[in-house]
This record gives sequence, C-alpha cells and structure tokens, in this order.
Amino acid sequence: MDISPPKTIAILSRGDAAARADATAQNSRFVRVFEALAAIGIEARPVIYDETFADVVRDQLRAVDGVLVWVDPIHQGKTRAELDPLLRDVAAQGPWVSAHPDVILKMGVKEVLYRTRHLGWGADTHRYDNAAAFRAEFPSRLRTNGPRVLKQNRGNGGQGVWKVEALPNTEAVVRVLHAQRGSMPEDVPLETFIARCEPYFGWGGCIIDQIFQPRLPDGMIRCYMSGSKVAGFGHQRIKALIPPPPEGPDSVEAQPGPRIMHGPDAPQFQALRRSMEDEWTPGMTQLLSIGEPSLPVIWDADFLYGPKDAAGADTYVLCEINASSCFAIPDEAPAAIARTVKHRLVQAKDTAFSS
Repeated sequence: MDISPPKTIAILSRGDAAARADATAQNSRFVRVFEALAAIGIEARPVIYDETFADVVRDQLRAVDGVLVWVDPIHQGKTRAELDPLLRDVAAQGPWVSAHPDVILKMGVKEVLYRTRHLGWGADTHRYDNAAAFRAEFPSRLRTNGPRVLKQNRGNGGQGVWKVEALPNTEAVVRVLHAQRGSMPEDVPLETFIARCEPYFGWGGCIIDQIFQPRLPDGMIRCYMSGSKVAGFGHQRIKALIPPPPEGPDSVEAQPGPRIMHGPDAPQFQALRRSMEDEWTPGMTQLLSIGEPSLPVIWDADFLYGPKDAAGADTYVLCEINASSCFAIPDEAPAAIARTVKHRLVQAKDTAFSS
C-alpha cells in the first residue's frame, strides 16, 4: 500500500548544541537507515537531543509522523530521566515512538530476565526488589549456587554488571569483577560490595541475579530484531567478566574480538532464529502484554551459550535485551527497519481511518 501523503520520520539521538547545528542525514551514523527509508519514499530528519534544548526538540517531534529513538540509558553521566517523559508526551500527541519508553521499561531492562525466566531462553535467575532483600538473600545464594552475575536494572556498556565469586575458607570476602572494559578482579569484603550495589535500587528499582555461564569465552550472539522478525546476527568473543591476561586489562590480548555480522539466513543461527521468531518473542510479548505493533523497529537480544543439550546441540541463555539504542547493526538491518516503519505507518493510517 502506498503511503500518501508522504510521511516524515525523526531519527533522534543524543548530542550537544554543536552536533545539533551540524546534523544532516549524510553525516549521521545512521546514514544507511536514512537511505533505506528514502528508498521507499519516507523522509527522515536527524534530531539531536540534550536536556538543555529539550523544548525545541519536543516541538520538532510533534511535527512528524513517527520517531525512531537511539539514546542510551546512561551516557557520560546523563540518563533518560527527562527524555522519557518528553517522548511519552510526544506519543500522546499523535506521532508513534519507537521504542516507546513504556515498552523499554517492559523489555529493555534487566528485569525482563527474571520475568521471562521460564521461557526457553531462561536460566537460574532472581530479583532483589530492595536493599534489605539483597542483603538478606544474596550471600547464601552465592555460597550455595556458585558464581553469580549481578545486573542493575537499567544500564549499558557493562555499567553495574558484576561477576561475584565466593572465596575458599571465608564467607566475609568475595572476588568481584566489573563488566566495564579495563576492570580488574578485586577481593573485597562482602558487606562492602553489597553497600556498593545499593545505589542501583534508586535508579533502576531492582537488581537481577543470574547464574554465571561458564561458556562465556565462546562468545556472545546478538540477535537483531525488527519488530517480531530476525534482521541479522552478530557474534563476538567478548572479554567482559573474564579476568584479564597477565599482560593487563589494557593489553591487546584483553580486548574483545570484532563483532562478526551475519544476515538473518546465516545457517549456524537458524535454530536460534526459529526459537526467537516462533517461540521466545511471542512468549515474551504475551507475558509482558506488548502488542506486536509496539515492538521496537530495531532491538536485539544478547545470548550466551548455555550447556549442550542431550543431543549435543547448543542451547542459549538470554543475558540482555537492548531496546533503547541498538547500534551498530548488520548490513541487512536498515532495509528491515524501513519495511517495519512503512508497515507501522500503514497501521497507524488504518487505525486513524477506522476510528
């Protein structure tokens, strides 16, 4: 179905006043998304956001038909605490927003690991809703079940993600390793570490606790989704939560490998694709009450390799969903985004006509 009259999309990202003044589709890191949208007749405009000129951005977003958002939960000390209400306000005025902040709060936070733990992608996962519960429950779980990975509810780039191990012959001291690049293992009093984590309850509301996956050195598979369909894959030998080599955390040996991108038809990931499209994404949307039209136009699910099954095949354990700012993306993803945007615009038009 043709889109008539022509529709306009804003592509929103964070930047300062200088970036805002210089922003064009051609110099944007999302240039291929701009090109894919233009190829199917959709005009897209770059919009740069910062809290210091939020009111001007609000006016820009109210004037378009849709908004595609690429803004991290935490960036150089800034959060989305002011942006999310702005986006809710814009969406209430008519333009559709992807990903809508309310959808991110359902699927783009670490709590999704707990809420969907019974799906096929789940593992031994717990949630601490407050500091008192964390202090009371975590020590015994660590001693009983082996190394754990703690995750603050909202964050990116490894911020607030910790591997925690019990040490022999003591319950008072634990070994911890932060997932941020350049981190070194620390042996710290358990009470000190618990106090270090307590601020996470203020920003994210909870802490998620997963069992550590020993196949972590085999790498992470990033499954890129556009709506409910796989748009590609990325495989990377990550180094987060792996102790650095003797050469140190800044050495070449300590750096993660490149993320190798693959299209949606990559043979080695077809079992994962079938699970994502036929089972896990439908299960998640039903469990979290997310309608398919509300799924982000681009999002990703990060998987670690779980234990081999009885037949010797790989299993996969979900470690994170990124819905706030999913980038970089495979070569096939911009076209998938454009198709999803067009479909959403048609849906919005049909809904408006029927009402």
